[in-house]
Amino acid sequence: MKQIFVQKKIIDTPGLVIAALRGGSGKTIFSVGIISALKNLGHTIAPFKKGPDYIDAGWLALAAGRSCYNLDAFLVKKEFILNSFLTHTLPEDIAIIEGNRGLYDGIDLKGTTSTAELAKFLDMPVILCINATKTTRTMAAVVSGCMQFDPDVKIKGVILNRVAGLRHENILKNSIEHFCGIPILGAVPKLSKHNFPERHMGLVPTLEHDWAHRSVDAMSQVARKYIDLDQIKHIAKCKGDDLKEALKGRTSQDRSEKFQGLSQKLKRISAHDPGLDRKNQRAGKDNHAPVIGIIKDSAFQFYYPDNFEALVKEGAELVFIDSLTGEDIPQVDAIYIGGGFPETHADRLAGNKRFREQLKAMAENGLPIYAECGGLIYLGEELVLKDKSYPMVGIFPVSYSFSKKPKGHGYTIIYVEKKNPFFKTGVEIKGHEFHYSSVLNWRGNDSDLAFSIKRGTGFINKKDGLCYKNVLATYIHIHALGTPAWAKTMVRKAVEYKKS
Repeated sequence: MKQIFVQKKIIDTPGLVIAALRGGSGKTIFSVGIISALKNLGHTIAPFKKGPDYIDAGWLALAAGRSCYNLDAFLVKKEFILNSFLTHTLPEDIAIIEGNRGLYDGIDLKGTTSTAELAKFLDMPVILCINATKTTRTMAAVVSGCMQFDPDVKIKGVILNRVAGLRHENILKNSIEHFCGIPILGAVPKLSKHNFPERHMGLVPTLEHDWAHRSVDAMSQVARKYIDLDQIKHIAKCKGDDLKEALKGRTSQDRSEKFQGLSQKLKRISAHDPGLDRKNQRAGKDNHAPVIGIIKDSAFQFYYPDNFEALVKEGAELVFIDSLTGEDIPQVDAIYIGGGFPETHADRLAGNKRFREQLKAMAENGLPIYAECGGLIYLGEELVLKDKSYPMVGIFPVSYSFSKKPKGHGYTIIYVEKKNPFFKTGVEIKGHEFHYSSVLNWRGNDSDLAFSIKRGTGFINKKDGLCYKNVLATYIHIHALGTPAWAKTMVRKAVEYKKS
């Protein structure tokens, strides 16, 4: 029965991928605007982000009014991607997936991690966002090239961005529609950056500002004014009909063949996935569930919802903690600190001395703590910004500084070579890093670090993984569906601490 469900769900879920020729083409603003506009028209939107992105996903979630899930073929196996998509969509939803970078960009010659490959895997039509600055008819050649580069990628329409005026729009529209045979779905002029500020390599995190809702409303108005939402809905909803047409005339056995192997894998991996059996998500309903504290505020906000759900699936109750305003840490059995921008909150983090001292005392007492990137910085001794020192928790003997350019950015592969609280030695873990911070002063020993870096930058000298008692801190972000042992171990450590 599950096999039939998988096939039916794929056919019946309308959706599309919003892609671009390169990063910075406006696809996040258009994705947020389209999602918000369709939601305001009464549609339910299932938002997804391709790639290891927190900031864009936060904006997509705010626009849709529900969690946005990342689909990443480097971090997560395809069967997990499919299951995540199926779990978080309903036939009445419209699934909107924002791509990353250029449509065909990936980490290898085959483009296996590209937005195009994800679109093909989920059989989704693609809307291409184009920065039309200082170009006209040439864009028809570019779009035609994208369509011919891989004919299996179903590019169904184009949104023009930074259009200079009506004459510019008409030349682009006539050229692309004539030579490529696909419609122009919108022509958006150059917009003011007032409503769409950027930080580092993405939009400002939504939790940092109370005007985020106003920005989403502004993006929604842009979509309603300049983009043909009826055609967007038509393309999304024709997706299922296209697949049905492709399947016409084939036997039931033929139709099911594509998903048969995946269905068997889904049965085997369901214990790691939060959505196949929602009845099992009952953590915290009794006094026996271990409590995991999540430090989540405007300083630490980079979390995959899959990671939370994986912890719940393993039997944990989650409690969210504010490191900026909280005076006392509640009674918990473990703590998870994600990434974020501690540098923009350094004064407040340093000022909450009571919280920092409690966290350090809990670590000394053996509390399991797992920290990523911003969390790693927070557990150090100090953060130095413009020659001013801000004291942090002080679990690890390290000081950090910040630069204007990324010090670590991209996918990572780590090898666990030393004993640590959360991962077995001898295994490889895929993740990603994105940080502008660097080590200013490290008074520990490189030989004590748990990870060696096979791909990426890491903490220092191709090493990462700072350990102290039951604390593990790293620059590397992981995805729970790609590293299922993490949630199991996190909960097991919490149970052990609770019993002790």
